[in-house]
Amino acid sequence: QVPRAPSQPLAGSESRRFTNKHSKKALKASLTLGILLGMFFVAWLPFFVTNVAQAVCGCVPAGFFDVLTWLGYCNSTMNPIIYPLFMRDFKRAMGKFLPCCRRSAEPRPSAISLSVRNSNSAARAAASLKNVL
Repeated sequence: QVPRAPSQPLAGSESRRFTNKHSKKALKASLTLGILLGMFFVAWLPFFVTNVAQAVCGCVPAGFFDVLTWLGYCNSTMNPIIYPLFMRDFKRAMGKFLPCCRRSAEPRPSAISLSVRNSNSAARAAASLKNVL
């Protein structure tokens, strides 16, 4: 997409669509961030509070401290589950590189298609590929 110059104002309906699209993306990004941070605090805050209490009074049972430590470790297990659920780009990247996550109808991209997709001269590259083939 070519960015518009400031002298070209957006049409009314196009401006609303542009704003609505970006506000949905911003809402989804803040929801994902909120869930990730919320899970982090739920998993690690009890551990740190108990750690401070243990240093001050030494009144925390060892078994309870171990349970809270493992709750914090579970946060690391939850992240690979949360990211694909809420982030489409992460899900696509996992599908490209992990054979277990790839759809059967979706072939792995070849090096030529990746270079054409990433180049700015896709039309010229496609024409030169036709001449080669």
